[in-house]
Amino acid sequence: MTTQISADRLRMNPLPAPNSDADKDQRGRVLVVAGSASVPGGALLAATAALRAGAGKLQIATCEKVAVALGVAMPEALVIGLPETSASETATGAGAALLERVQCSDAVLIGPGMTDDDNTAQIVVDVLRSPPGPAFVFDAAALSQLQNAREEMAAHSGRIVITPHAGEMAALLNVTRKEVCADPYRFAREVAVLLNCVVVLKGAVTTIVDPEEQCWTYQEGSVGLATSGSGDTLAGVVAGLLARGALPQDAAQWAVYLHGEAGNRLARKRGPIGYLARELLDEIPALMARTS
Repeated sequence: MTTQISADRLRMNPLPAPNSDADKDQRGRVLVVAGSASVPGGALLAATAALRAGAGKLQIATCEKVAVALGVAMPEALVIGLPETSASETATGAGAALLERVQCSDAVLIGPGMTDDDNTAQIVVDVLRSPPGPAFVFDAAALSQLQNAREEMAAHSGRIVITPHAGEMAALLNVTRKEVCADPYRFAREVAVLLNCVVVLKGAVTTIVDPEEQCWTYQEGSVGLATSGSGDTLAGVVAGLLARGALPQDAAQWAVYLHGEAGNRLARKRGPIGYLARELLDEIPALMARTS
């Protein structure tokens, strides 16, 4: 059975609301491991989205070459420069260097703007070897070899959300993009059960499936969301909601809805195409307040 995501449906599973006297730690700590020399903006978009979703404290870990610039662009964040390769991509040893920060976080997002699949996959494995505690979101390059991390993922059962588009899902399962688009529920369900995680399969209709094979869809998005950086913003919203204490299946549904409705607002103001991923971010807080 598939349930359509709507504002009324989301109000039945409200987001955790901070007390009026809550400090930033009580609103949740997010660690965003993202960016590269060629795509530093992925980290900026995802990190900003996490704060727009209501997280209280933000850390960004990125390759050393862009860390200072990213810190200037994102003054709200603590920015950590990670060991990098000769090509200025994050090196495999970065995962071990992050373990202490992972344990002090409520949610960890890995992948936006990272371009080296092999190194990113090793970082994912290393980080997942930490004791259970934070929730995780894996996006983009962090998805490429998740089948090889099944044992490590099992230790964090019920605490992981992944956010592939159809191409990434096809690569993960060694099938064609056409096959995924023809039956998104089938493939999302397969991965949700196989990896014991919540799957957000992005598309014109976004399909969310949890390990119990419950399915939710969002069909109201606009074509303008198909733009560079849009997926980074969605992953960041998921991470921010998880940091606040939302359950993975609830964080996924809320994030997809807020992301889609932000696009609809911009489509009305700017036109159906041509708005930017970074413009989505300013729409999130008001939408979240109106829906709650």
